[in-house]
Amino acid sequence: MSSAARKSVQTLMKILDSAGCRCPTHSQAFSTPISNRMDCSTQSFQKEYAFEMACSNIRYGEGVTQEVGMDFKNLGAKNICVVTDKTISKLPPMKTVLDSLQIQRLNFQVFDDVRVEPTDISFKKAISFARQGNFDAYLAVGGGSVIDTCKAANLYACNPESEFLDFVNAPVGKGIPVVGSVKPLIAVPTTSGTGSETTGVAIFDHTELKAKTGIGSRTLRPLLGIVDPVHCKYMPNRIAAYSGFDVLCHALESYTAIPYQERTPRPVDPIQRPAYQGSNPISDIWSLHALRIINKYFRRAVQDPDDFEARSNMHLASAFAGIGFGNAGVHLCHGMSYAVAGQVKTFKAKQYDVDHAIVPHGLSVVMTAPAVFEYTASACPERHIEAANILGKDTTNVKREDAGRALSDAVREFMNDLEVEDGLQALGYTSEDIPALVKGTLPQHRVTKLSPRLLAEEHLHQLFHESMKVY
Repeated sequence: MSSAARKSVQTLMKILDSAGCRCPTHSQAFSTPISNRMDCSTQSFQKEYAFEMACSNIRYGEGVTQEVGMDFKNLGAKNICVVTDKTISKLPPMKTVLDSLQIQRLNFQVFDDVRVEPTDISFKKAISFARQGNFDAYLAVGGGSVIDTCKAANLYACNPESEFLDFVNAPVGKGIPVVGSVKPLIAVPTTSGTGSETTGVAIFDHTELKAKTGIGSRTLRPLLGIVDPVHCKYMPNRIAAYSGFDVLCHALESYTAIPYQERTPRPVDPIQRPAYQGSNPISDIWSLHALRIINKYFRRAVQDPDDFEARSNMHLASAFAGIGFGNAGVHLCHGMSYAVAGQVKTFKAKQYDVDHAIVPHGLSVVMTAPAVFEYTASACPERHIEAANILGKDTTNVKREDAGRALSDAVREFMNDLEVEDGLQALGYTSEDIPALVKGTLPQHRVTKLSPRLLAEEHLHQLFHESMKVY
């Protein structure tokens, strides 16, 4: 590493150690800029008393993607930015989209250089393309990487004077709230995992920090998510598995997150209320329903790619869990996953057509899930037991003190049945990597502070240690 690069990393780490309030409200991108933020110790620690629900419009139906051209025509769009990746650009979903646009005689340009598991560098490429194109609408066709990249391109093209870190979550970025509007964005998901078509979040790898972070604002939400089960036919087995585990953890983490009314401090202005608010009665409904679908269809969807019923329902489960976690949030599985994925060494997941080492997002998330839910269960054992029961465990005689083991075993059974790698060791990590993994997790206040159980640095060390092997 060059001396200049080393100095940049050291400066960034100082920011991580000192910047920003550490409460879940103000660590979000909805909080005030660092320079204007009061220390929590000077504010009243009143608990939250309200929650908000936000979600994209969702349209579901077999073959419904063919309507997207009419949607843009109805919006009066004149110049559309179509965002995808190299693989999806060659598959039928992309052909359907382009045919629909051409039938309506709409002008468009295609950006197909999205990186699977995007970085700040790949985001900036898309942003540069968008800023030069003078687009009045956006269309994302792909998985979460594509949709998140499209959200970022739209945001920064609409804010041409902004620097990249302006809207990135504190403490990595400045966490400046998005106060203006963006152009209409329609998302066509082709995987059953991220639920990005429903949320106002865009996640990327920060290359110097070697950890994931992101941008969070309700403004980023797509205007419309077109959930077309036909596209699920083209997911390879491993992509179906890993993206499905992302759905599973979205539902479990949002349901077991700190209750919204326990979050402190109460925001002094509604614009400071985070998108990730903690578990709440409406998110609970979506998350629990997603878990019921997962229990019935997840194994089938992975093990038999021709089981259209199963894959269609997992596509819906992804959207349902997206609505749940998009308003409640996630916590430790996701917070720890950002370091796991960001610090990848040589591991390259099977069936991912990429030219770089990669731990797919869903795989990085589920690797710590058994350890995490054993840790968090004491804070809300009833919820952990209920989730375990929905996922197929007989919880008739499970005691409160055994709630964590019950849910962890349920998750572990899914992992074993769907042939998930045996822990972080299988991804190339050793115990010597734990300090770096912990260091990469500590800045993730946006999600780790939503853990229902208080977390100290030593707890992270233990959770990573317990996640080295799963079975």
